[in-house]
Amino acid sequence: MTREQALAAAKERGVDLVEISSVAKPPVAKLISFDKFRYQKEKEEKKQKAAQKSNELKQIRITPRAADNDLQVKLRKTEEFLKEGNKVEIGIFLRGREKGNKEWALNKLKNFLSLIQTPHHVTMTPRLGGRGFVTQVSKK
Repeated sequence: MTREQALAAAKERGVDLVEISSVAKPPVAKLISFDKFRYQKEKEEKKQKAAQKSNELKQIRITPRAADNDLQVKLRKTEEFLKEGNKVEIGIFLRGREKGNKEWALNKLKNFLSLIQTPHHVTMTPRLGGRGFVTQVSKK
């Protein structure tokens, strides 16, 4: 259909002629109200943005001398992040003389990882970095 025929059909129906794809040969256009078209586009963009945001990296910091109740709070938060579909970076931070006993801290971190109930896999093995060990887990 030529441009003039399309404009005449749009005027006849009381809607707008909206260009969908200008790159295509011939260009693709649609007979639709422009406000409705813009609303649909915004809705689609919001949906894509929400889907993209769900893959964030969340961080949890624990210390090797933390009490069991403190670890349970961190554990619940970790499981909540995993259920939302986020990657979780778990760091165990060492201070002072704790840095001298790295195996003990690594065992504490592995113990914390074993407590996680949500099905997960370790995407980054525990490695020494900065003030302690860091690892990443994500939902299976």
